[in-house]
Amino acid sequence: MSDFPVTIYHNPRCGTSRNTLAMIRASGVEPTVVEYLKTGWTKAQIKDLAAAAGAPVRDLLRAKEPLVAELKLDGPEVTDDALLAAMVEHPILVNRPIVVTPKGTRLCRPSEVVLDLLETPPESFTKEDGEVVTAAR
Repeated sequence: MSDFPVTIYHNPRCGTSRNTLAMIRASGVEPTVVEYLKTGWTKAQIKDLAAAAGAPVRDLLRAKEPLVAELKLDGPEVTDDALLAAMVEHPILVNRPIVVTPKGTRLCRPSEVVLDLLETPPESFTKEDGEVVTAAR
């Protein structure tokens, strides 16, 4: 196993998250897996991950989650503070998976985005649905 540090904020019920985790492991790395639905979030964690990814907080909001509409979080007038408070209260609102490596921090949607963050990505990988992805060399 590699010493290349990788952390994945993971939801095991999500196919994209499972594929991303499997790609990381296929690269020879056993990552730190944070099941955020169990551990929860802090505002600082979400803000720091968004900043590290170079993305606004809103980009980490799982827009397809029905709770977003129910809580009226989908409007442009909703502040980052309101989004952060909702994400802390309802961890399912954070999009996944988020991966952190020495090469950067990214929301890995689609899952093959993770290949750019790995030290030695697998040459090819077959996702759960049978799609084969290859690492750009």
